[in-house]
Amino acid sequence: MAINEIQITGARVHNLKNISLAIPKNKLVVISGPSGSGKSSLAFDTLYVEGQRRYIESLSSYARQFLEQFQPPEVESISGLSPAIAINQGTSSRNPRSTVGTITEIYDYLRILYARIGKLYCPTSNIEIRKYSPTQVANEILNHELGAKIIIFAPLYSKLGENIPEKLHRAIAQGFTRARLNNEIISLEEVSTPKELSQIDIVIDRVILKADIKKRLVDSIELAMKFCDGNVLVDISGKNFLFSEKNVSPATFEVFPPLSPQLFSFNSPVGACHTCKGIGSSRLFSMEKMILDKSLSIADGAIRALSKRNSFFYKMVQTVAEIEGVDLATSYRHLPKSFIKILWHGTSKKYEFVFTSENSQFNFTKPFEGILSFLDRKYLDSATDKKRLELEAFMSIQTCPDCAGRKLNPIALSTRIGECNISELAEMTIADLYLFITTLKLDNHTSEIAKNLLKEIRNRLQFLLDVGLHYLTLSRNAASLAGGEAQRIRLATQIGSSLTGVLYILDEPSIGLHPRDTHRLINTLINLKNLGNTVIVVEHDLEVINSADYLIDFGPEAGSRGGEITAAGTLDEIRNATHFPHSKTAQLLANTLSIAVPATRNVSTNFLKIFGVNKNNLKNIDVEIPLNSFVCLTGVSGSGKSTLMHQVLVPAVRNSLSKKSSLEQSTNYRAISGIGQLKGIIELDQGPIGRTPNSNPATYTGIFDEIRKIFAMSNESKLRGYSAGRFSFNVKGGRCEECEGDGVKKIEMHFLPDVYIKCNECNGTRYNQETLSILYKGKNIHDVLHMTVAEAMDFFSNHPKIYKTLSTLNDVGLSYLQLGQPANTLSGGEAQRLKLSRELSRKTYGNTLYILDEPSTGLHIYDIKILLSALMNLVKNGNSVLVIEHNIEIIKTADYIIDLGPEGGAGGGELVAFGTPEQICQTAATQNSHTVKYLASALTR
Repeated sequence: MAINEIQITGARVHNLKNISLAIPKNKLVVISGPSGSGKSSLAFDTLYVEGQRRYIESLSSYARQFLEQFQPPEVESISGLSPAIAINQGTSSRNPRSTVGTITEIYDYLRILYARIGKLYCPTSNIEIRKYSPTQVANEILNHELGAKIIIFAPLYSKLGENIPEKLHRAIAQGFTRARLNNEIISLEEVSTPKELSQIDIVIDRVILKADIKKRLVDSIELAMKFCDGNVLVDISGKNFLFSEKNVSPATFEVFPPLSPQLFSFNSPVGACHTCKGIGSSRLFSMEKMILDKSLSIADGAIRALSKRNSFFYKMVQTVAEIEGVDLATSYRHLPKSFIKILWHGTSKKYEFVFTSENSQFNFTKPFEGILSFLDRKYLDSATDKKRLELEAFMSIQTCPDCAGRKLNPIALSTRIGECNISELAEMTIADLYLFITTLKLDNHTSEIAKNLLKEIRNRLQFLLDVGLHYLTLSRNAASLAGGEAQRIRLATQIGSSLTGVLYILDEPSIGLHPRDTHRLINTLINLKNLGNTVIVVEHDLEVINSADYLIDFGPEAGSRGGEITAAGTLDEIRNATHFPHSKTAQLLANTLSIAVPATRNVSTNFLKIFGVNKNNLKNIDVEIPLNSFVCLTGVSGSGKSTLMHQVLVPAVRNSLSKKSSLEQSTNYRAISGIGQLKGIIELDQGPIGRTPNSNPATYTGIFDEIRKIFAMSNESKLRGYSAGRFSFNVKGGRCEECEGDGVKKIEMHFLPDVYIKCNECNGTRYNQETLSILYKGKNIHDVLHMTVAEAMDFFSNHPKIYKTLSTLNDVGLSYLQLGQPANTLSGGEAQRLKLSRELSRKTYGNTLYILDEPSTGLHIYDIKILLSALMNLVKNGNSVLVIEHNIEIIKTADYIIDLGPEGGAGGGELVAFGTPEQICQTAATQNSHTVKYLASALTR
C-alpha cells in the first residue's frame, strides 16, 4: 500500500454506502456533490473524527480530560491518516470581548508595540509626556542659549503626592536654605504654615548656562530628582519646565502608570474603560422599548413597565401624578412634557407617599426616583436569571458614553504611534492597517525595538488579505462574523502557524466571497498544501473545483439516494462525463449541466425607492428596487450589501408598514417611497430554527402535529384512548421516561470523556414500547421520524396537507433531510431553506417582499436549479424577492441587479451598476463593477 495515500475501506457513516477509496496526500482535494449526498459524512464525520480520535488517544489521560473525545466512526479501516484540523463555518466566539484582532492575535502584537514605542500624551492638555534621565534633562537645558539664567528646583507639589511638611523638614536638615513660593525666592525659615501649602519649590542650584557646565547640571538634577521622587523643575530665564523619571504631565502634574501591554487590553482592568468594563457598550433601559402605544393612557397600559397596577411603584406614580395635577387616564402623547420628564428621570422634589392595607397605614416623604432609576436598581438587585431576563426585554444596547465604544480608558487612548491610538488602528480596515504598518516612519532606535513586532503584524495582515478579508476591521466583534468569514480567519491563522504533515479539512471556504476574491482563497489553499499538508475541501464553487489536484464527487442524489462515489480522479479524467454518467459535477465540468439564461426579464414598472442611504460605508446612495421581480444585490465583500439590506431597508420597510418611526433609522436615509405597494416583508435569514435537539424539520414545519394526529386516529389508539399528545417525545405519557425522550443517556467517565449511549429501555427510539406498538402502514412514529423528506413524500402521498409541506421542502433542495433531524445539527443554509419552505407552503396573497441572504450557501448547481424554481414561483404569485448573492449562476437569472462597490470598506458603499444583467454588461459606466466582469462571460456560456 502506498504511503502517500489515505486509504479508506468500508465507510458507512450516515448515508455512506460502504464506500472504499484512496485519497492522495499532500494534494488539494475537492469533495463535491449535491447537498446531502455524503460529502460531510466522509470529510468531517469520518476523516476528521478518526484523525482527531487517534491523536487524542496518543495523549496522557490527564491531557485527554481537557479535550473533546470522539466515538470511532463506522468504517472498517483507515490507513495513512495524519492529525486532522477541521476549519468549518461556525462563528469563532459568542463572547462579546472576542474580536477579529484577538482571535488572530494581531491586537496582542499591537498592544506590545504600543507598550514599547508608543508616545503618551496628557489626556487633558494633549502635551507629550516623556520620561527623562538626569543626563537627558541636562541636554535639554544645554539646547538653550548660552548665558541664560538657570534655577534648578526640587518641586514639592501635593498633586505629585508629596508630603510637603515632611519634605520641608528634611530639606532644612540637609542644608537647603532657599525656596520659591508664589514666584518669590524666600528663606525656608520664613515658611510658617507648611501644612496649608499645596506647592513650593526648593532651590537646589542656580547657574549661568555655559558650555562646560554639563557635569554640574547633571549632579544638581540628580540631587533634585532624588529628593522629589524623580521630579525636577527647571527655570530657564523665567520659563518653567517640569521633567520627571516617571510619566508625569507637565501641565496637570498627573502621574500616569508606565506603558504596559495590559494598559492597551480592554480585557484587563488596567486598560479597560471604567464605565463599560471594556465592552464598548452598555445595556440600558430604553423608553422606546417600554412605551407600548402612545395613544393609550398610563392607566390603560401605555407603559409596559407599569402594567402591574397594584404594585408599590405604580401607586407612587399615582401619588406623583395627583400632586402634579395630571390625570393618568390621559393618553400618553397628551401628557405634559414636565410630567413625562419626572416620570422617567425622577426629580429632587419630595413627595409624601401614603400607603394603606387592611390592617395598617404608613407614610413617608422622599424624592421620586423615576422609572429608569427604579428599573436600574431592580435589575441590579434581581436574585434570579429569570427576573433579569424579564427586565432585559425593556433594555437596549447603547454605545458607552465615556469611551464612545472604544473600550479603553483615557490613558490608553492618549498613547499614539504615528498620530494614531490603538483604537484608531483597530477601526481601520485590514487593507488600510496593512498600508499604515508598511509605511510607518520610525527613527533608528525605535525601528530596532519594533522590527520583529512589525514583521509579525505585517505577516498576519497579509494572510487576512490573501483570503479576501481586506474589508474587516480588528475591532469587528467575532460573533457578528458570517460563517465563511470566521472560517477564512481560521484559515489565515493556520497559514501563519506553518504546520506541516497535517490533514486540513475545510467546509466551503468560498462562502460569502465575490468571484473577484476567489483566486486569493485558492492561492491560500495551495500555499497551505505547499507547506507539506493535505488539504481536503468540501466545495461547490466551480473555480475552486477547477483548481483541485484530485476530485471526489458524491451522489447521485441526496440522502438514501446518495452516499456513493459517482466520480473520482483528476480533473482531466472527470471532464469526460461519459465515464461518469451519474456524476453531477462531471456533467457540470463537461457543460452538460447548467442553468439557462432566462429568455426574458420580468422588470416591473413599480419601484420601492430609498434615498440618501448613509449607514456605515454607504455614501448617500439612492436605490430603486423593482417590485414583483427577482432582484439580486451584489458586490464584493464589505461593499455595503448587508448594511443596505438588513440595517436600513428591512427596518425602514417594517416601520413604514407598521406606522412606526425611529430617530436612528431616519438618520440612515433621507426618504423612502413605494411602501404602499407592499402588504408585508419577510426576512429569511440563516439563523437556527431551534437550539435544542427537540426541534426538528417536522416540528418546525408543523407536519409533526398532523403526523401525530394520524397515529392517534388509528383503531388501536382509539381502543387505548391515546391522543395526539401520546406521540410527542417532549411530554410524559408516550415518551421513554428512562431517557425522558432524548433517546440517549449520558455516562460520566471522570478522567475519560462523557459517553452517550443508547437508552437500554427504548433502544434510542425516544418512545416507550406501548407507543411504538401503534403502527400506520406498518411504520411506528420512530420509523417516520427517521424517514427523509423524499421517503416521507411517498409514504404520506394520500395526505394532502402533509404532502404539500413535504413537496415545498423538496422544492428548496431539502429532500435528503430526515424529518426528525435535530435543529442544532442543521447548517445555516439548510435553516434558511427550511424557513423558505414554510413560507412557500403558506397561502400567499402577493405583494410581499421576501429578503434572503446568500440562499445558494451549501448548494451544488444541481440544487440551485431547484431553489431558483421556488424563488421564481414566489415572483409569479405577485411577490418580490430580493437576495444578496455572489453566485454568478444565480445572478445571471435575476430580473434586475443592484451592484455596490467598487471595493469593500471605505472603498465601497457606492452604487456602481443597476439594471437587467444585459443592461449593466452593455453600459460603459458600469465597467468599474467587478460583478460585471464575471457576469458578462456567464451570459454567453
